[in-house]
Amino acid sequence: MTTPPSTPAPAPSSIPTTTGPRSAPGLAGGSGPDLGRIGLWTAALDFLPVPKLRETVAEFDELGYGALWWGETVGREAFTQALLMLGAAPRIAAATGIANVWARDAMAANAAARTVHEAHPGRFLTGLGISHGGLVEGLRPGGRRYEKPLAHMREYLDAMDSSLYFAAGGDAPRPPRVLAALGPRMLDLARERADGAHTYLVTPEHTAQARAALGPDRLLAVEQAVVVATDRETVLRRAREHLRIYLELPNYRRNLLRLGLAEEDFADGGSERLVDRLVVSGDESAIHAGVHAQFAAGADHVCVQVLGETMTQAPMADWRSLASVLL
Repeated sequence: MTTPPSTPAPAPSSIPTTTGPRSAPGLAGGSGPDLGRIGLWTAALDFLPVPKLRETVAEFDELGYGALWWGETVGREAFTQALLMLGAAPRIAAATGIANVWARDAMAANAAARTVHEAHPGRFLTGLGISHGGLVEGLRPGGRRYEKPLAHMREYLDAMDSSLYFAAGGDAPRPPRVLAALGPRMLDLARERADGAHTYLVTPEHTAQARAALGPDRLLAVEQAVVVATDRETVLRRAREHLRIYLELPNYRRNLLRLGLAEEDFADGGSERLVDRLVVSGDESAIHAGVHAQFAAGADHVCVQVLGETMTQAPMADWRSLASVLL
């Protein structure tokens, strides 16, 4: 299926790469952010009061992390959160991971992305995602039906690209974007209609498949969950607390089945085999090795999600200790 002639899709930026180890990504033309090689993915900032959020982001910036990623479900609105983060520090980039396409219409998403991009040029990346049936029909008012997710995403991108935007900088090229993608068809759409893909809850094997699907000139930003602990009980407890939500969502279950896991791996918060495939654990050197396995498989950027005892906990000590070995 191609874009209708009446709404031509702007060509995605090309992302320069090198042979051998992939270089730190920056979107071509200077319009996109330099994410660096290592970023952080966290939901914990939603649970901090705004003054503490700003203080924390400023420390991330000083530690040297390249980018901050976060999701969007029932917490702060994604583009507003980006403005809070970008206003708190001078260098670090912000990337929605993801902005839920069911949370606003395409015209509003286009305006929001352009507004943040203009306010903080070269520091913002829009990540868009189709979310999950239970999170759309079960949580969002208005009786929305979660149907034909791939077609819905394609139509949403068409509508974004054809939206009117009469403001300062309205004639600028569209801001860079990536799509949350797991399966082959969404990865194809990310290659065709975006600047790359953001993958979540994946193994290095999936990263190699995603790189092959995207080709060499699209950004591949991979989330990697980690537990900084050597005690097996702590690792399993934190990992299962993190995984239990995702293992109820069909999109993730299907992807994990494609990667060779089985239905029995989803029981009781996840089998040890599943935990070890999805969550890197150990001391700082083990975390370094696990993160770099994603680079070896084809990632341009890894957004590390450090797991505490709960999703609301801000594991500041682990963020600090990992900065010294990952950056």
